[in-house]
Amino acid sequence: MQQIPVSLWTLIAGIVVTAISVWIGQNHTLLPVQASLQAPLVDGFFNIMFTIAIALFLVVEGTIVIFLIQFRRRRGDDTDGVPIEGNLPLEVFWTAIPTLIVLALGIYSVDVFNQMGGFEPAGHPHSSAHVAHTPGTALAATLSDTSESVTTPTIAPTIGIGASPTTLGKTADLVVDVKGIQYAWIFNYPDSGITSGELHVPVGADVQLNLSAQDVIHSFWVPNFRLKQDALPGIPTELRFVATKPGTYPVVCAELCGGYHGSMRTQVIVHTPEAYDSWRTENQIAQQQDGHQVVAVNPANLSTSEFLAPHTHDMGISAATLESMVKSQESRVKS
Repeated sequence: MQQIPVSLWTLIAGIVVTAISVWIGQNHTLLPVQASLQAPLVDGFFNIMFTIAIALFLVVEGTIVIFLIQFRRRRGDDTDGVPIEGNLPLEVFWTAIPTLIVLALGIYSVDVFNQMGGFEPAGHPHSSAHVAHTPGTALAATLSDTSESVTTPTIAPTIGIGASPTTLGKTADLVVDVKGIQYAWIFNYPDSGITSGELHVPVGADVQLNLSAQDVIHSFWVPNFRLKQDALPGIPTELRFVATKPGTYPVVCAELCGGYHGSMRTQVIVHTPEAYDSWRTENQIAQQQDGHQVVAVNPANLSTSEFLAPHTHDMGISAATLESMVKSQESRVKS
């Protein structure tokens, strides 16, 4: 019986491993639904890395299993193994292949980063709030600054995800100032004066988020958008994206920022253009009415919890969480 050449077995194994790894790499369900223009770029890169990882896993683990079976110790065999010392071609091969893979992935990742706008967050106008602080803790002052701010443009260099090559030099359709505080996200819309605890954007619009942090480092992460950007105290950062699918998607702080880090969550709601216009109109009217009601009340006569209570819904937190946040902030101020 003619023995099948090792080279033929190797070719067959290579075809099988390639087919399995490509199928798994393109048909996994590890990532959430895509909801931004940037998501396919990230997913394409992830799928290639996952395909390579599957192939390497099958090759390495498959070789180990084959060797365990083929070169196992037989009963009664007490002889020494074959004295093999080094194999230069094999060592060059298993060094060169990973090197080429890493270099190719590095070049690909730079291209993806460039297409997403990672090289273009240059200096641009940021709106900053200037208003007298309401008596109370730093948390109360932060909310007061955000909800009753007078925006003045300042030019500052930024880092983050900016304009893509296709939108370079173009002004974003919607600009939102995002402030991270322990433990909530506050969204301020300079063009309409709306302040919200949720991010609302129209589908298909080029949205620019100007990120900042009041206290410690936070990280603004939308898994469905495949985008994440740190919010740094004193350093402006930017995140620019285009939402492609209406729906409600979670926003998570991905940087450990304190004891209630796990509860620092909100959501981004992607509307149709008509629904977004309706939401903006309704909230402008509602916040104007709330503003008149707040002016009629003297905040100095209220505790911090009482003053912030009407804003818990906008902040996306519960009353119990607010109470804990206030107590934690007050204890830090006293210490």
